[in-house]
Amino acid sequence: MAPQNRRNFLAGSAALALTACGGGGGGGGGTGTVTPVDTTPTPTNPNPVQTALTFSNASVHDPSIVRDGSTYYVFGSHLAAAKTTDLMNWTKIADTVNDANPLFTKVTTELSAALTWAQTTTLWAPDVIKLADGKFYMYYCACKGDSPLSALGIAVADKVDGPYANKQLLLKSGMVGPSEDGTNYDATKHPNVVDPAVFFDATGKLWMVYGSYSGGIFILQLDTATGLPIAGQGYGKHLMGGNHARIEGAYVLYSPTSKYYYLFTSFGGLDAVGGYNVRVARSLQPDGPYLDGAGTDMATVKGAAGTVFDDASIASHGVKLMGGHQFSNASFETGTALGYVSPGHNSAYHDPATGKYFIVFHTRFPGTGEAHEIRVHEMLLNEDGWLVIAPLRYAPLSLASPAQTADVTAAQAAGTYKLVNHGKDITAQSKASIAVTLNADGTVGGAGGMTGTWVHNGSNKISVVSGGVTYKGVLSRQWNMNSSAFVVSFSALSSGGVSLWAVRTGS
Repeated sequence: MAPQNRRNFLAGSAALALTACGGGGGGGGGTGTVTPVDTTPTPTNPNPVQTALTFSNASVHDPSIVRDGSTYYVFGSHLAAAKTTDLMNWTKIADTVNDANPLFTKVTTELSAALTWAQTTTLWAPDVIKLADGKFYMYYCACKGDSPLSALGIAVADKVDGPYANKQLLLKSGMVGPSEDGTNYDATKHPNVVDPAVFFDATGKLWMVYGSYSGGIFILQLDTATGLPIAGQGYGKHLMGGNHARIEGAYVLYSPTSKYYYLFTSFGGLDAVGGYNVRVARSLQPDGPYLDGAGTDMATVKGAAGTVFDDASIASHGVKLMGGHQFSNASFETGTALGYVSPGHNSAYHDPATGKYFIVFHTRFPGTGEAHEIRVHEMLLNEDGWLVIAPLRYAPLSLASPAQTADVTAAQAAGTYKLVNHGKDITAQSKASIAVTLNADGTVGGAGGMTGTWVHNGSNKISVVSGGVTYKGVLSRQWNMNSSAFVVSFSALSSGGVSLWAVRTGS
């Protein structure tokens, strides 16, 4: 996370109620009295209604996911952590940087060198990975908060939930004078050494991406046995950002299907008015170059020289997968209209057994201020090999009752949706949904004013053409908590990096 936004961090929890759909009422009469009958039609949910699924939510900022056996763990800022077995129900297991935190025997002693260098009492976004020796390695970081005075180190544990013991510091930043690469530290081009994310490439090599604002995102190759950086790399290779552009929270996921490495980052500011949004670029090599949908090398994407937080120079780049938005409720839906405020700083997971992809992130919510929670969504590969994010939070279709198939035919895809266009801007203004209809004749219309054509391409693939722009996406069935039903949805992406999310409301 960006230091300039961390100083007034507020943790919270926003509980979301899961309710079944309700019905309407009728009229009646008594002796000698005639009562008018309400002829207003009762709103009807066109989707198969079932008993509401349950979710248990937890607050972990910057959640980084790791799996151990059948349990998933996330580790985040301020030494918070939570676990789940189903990606729906989370249990908090740790929080706050103090000596009562079970992730370390005595964290203020173990990580005193990092805390002292960064002149802070807290920790930022860590990452945990299991190496060949069977031990778990936590890459931790601390930052002063109003400058890139930061330290990044590594700690080791026999169990994923600790206790971790410090191994050593790896990198420092923000110093006056010579830096890790031998040149004087320059915050416009050198990294702020925070937000580490470690991954194995397809050949078994180990890498770490890191960085936030300042000089941008960097990558280092690590020794697979020790987890330490291979000597002689300095800060490593620059991948994206610079001149204090608001880019952070890097995470790399490899797809064995597409053969691409996907570099996720968050643009904008993390708080409720910061316009945080998730973007992705991809490469055939783990250390880049990473390109967006327009073919731009993201290493060239940075703020203008002499600027700070120059969103205008970066907003048109990268594939924007998700930003602040809100779906309007259909007449039969209940509860607060679904949506996110400043979703971001994600990790990602590919399940080799099922082939499924997931994105794990924190988000704030409409009207709840800085309170935030973990959310998990499934990701799907479109026809062009880009990952798109399914619009609603993850719940496995196996829980559907009555049973439903994952296949969505063209006839089933036709109908009315509420659709969000995420655009490319960095804005605190949430994108509101519009009504769009995919007509059976292949045309697109609806009250929202969007027109064009659509095609079902088989294997749940869909293409929508509107305003001369083609969006390629994937259909799926997802749980809509406000209608207590699994509904058809789709997520589609243009070559320019604009995402459309659509959730079925009716026939």
